[in-house]
Amino acid sequence: MVDPDTSINGGGTIIDSLGIEIVGVMSPVSICMLLVVLLISGLSPPPSSSPPVTAATLVYLESPSDPPSQKLVGALLNAAVFIALVTIATFLIVLLYYYKFTSFLKNYMRFSAFLVLASMGGSIAASLLRRFSIPLDAVTFLLFLFNFSAVGVLSVFSPAVPILLRQAYMVVLGVIVAAWFTNLPEWTTWTLLLALAVYDLVAVLTPKGPLKLLVDLASSRDEELPALVYEARPTIFRSPNPPVAAAPLFTSSIELQPLPDTPSAEGSVADHAIVEIEHASDETSPLVGNADVGRMRESVSGQHSSEIEILETSPLVVNEDVGRRTNGAQGGHASEPEMFDIMRGLRLGLGDFVFYSVLVGRAAMYDLMTVYACYLAIICGLGCTLILLSVCRRALPALPISITLGVGFYFLTRLLLEPFVVGASSKLVMF
Repeated sequence: MVDPDTSINGGGTIIDSLGIEIVGVMSPVSICMLLVVLLISGLSPPPSSSPPVTAATLVYLESPSDPPSQKLVGALLNAAVFIALVTIATFLIVLLYYYKFTSFLKNYMRFSAFLVLASMGGSIAASLLRRFSIPLDAVTFLLFLFNFSAVGVLSVFSPAVPILLRQAYMVVLGVIVAAWFTNLPEWTTWTLLLALAVYDLVAVLTPKGPLKLLVDLASSRDEELPALVYEARPTIFRSPNPPVAAAPLFTSSIELQPLPDTPSAEGSVADHAIVEIEHASDETSPLVGNADVGRMRESVSGQHSSEIEILETSPLVVNEDVGRRTNGAQGGHASEPEMFDIMRGLRLGLGDFVFYSVLVGRAAMYDLMTVYACYLAIICGLGCTLILLSVCRRALPALPISITLGVGFYFLTRLLLEPFVVGASSKLVMF
């Protein structure tokens, strides 16, 4: 149990410090899940359509006529193969990043994002046009699709694009991939979600986990986290070097690391100013009295504390450029815009958007009651993760709590709550 009145960092409470971050994370997550539910409801596949053959169905392709035991064994095999492929791909990317093949990773991620927007997004757009009978010629459609995909790649990987446009395209990427994952067979979907939650827990928290190694490597280099992540709070200033976006494209589940307890360059400047004031007060000057010296000290100290308070009241803000900014200030090369590069909020891996939405999309194939239950369970799990993040002050996986609660609430609602509510309503029982 976390006491909301417990003070952290010398001022404010956990709830106060998490308010903006929670809204900034839960709003895009909710939008992504809503869009996936609308897509599933409007583009429900016909019952006779067979599931696609993907990396998640390499071993076993589920059939409605198969017995439950066969479905369970086949789903477990599919999940094991998929997790193994993801683990191998993640370690390969860690190896490439370790040897600084950043150009290859950047180009790979640009190509992957363009492919997702153009091919998968184009297929969904064509289905929507057919579903709602919207007339559009092929040339116009292809031209629009190319422009949409090109702008998306620039928005995700270019620091000069407005942050709102980048956030919007990140949500669009999550919606497109989640809509495709909902085409997986039912047993494979639920087994894969639980397996990904366990993998996320191991990959982030264990010392030799691939995502843990990736985070530590990026932190040791004072670089952006090499993953495709959603920034919940706009940044006032961006470094001219864009973040290296690496993959697994949609399976990273990384929040923020806490601020290190290292003295900043502003602290040394303020202390130096106070020393200068004390030195001036020691000299014989009839224009500077003790009261004036006190006011000058309070002014400098107040200015310094107001700058530091921005950092201390946001325990979830990452400070990846502290080392570079401090060294630059000590060497006399610090610039004013760099002070605001640390103003970052929570960052959520795009894989979290995808698999939250897959869970809700699968629930939407049954009825809306399970959608409501799964949505509330996911939001509660995400809130618990954010509170744990502020307490633990380290990178945490975002899938385990939300996915476990979501899957549990889905089956409880489908097997217990819905039969009770439907039976009571059919017999006109009010409760």
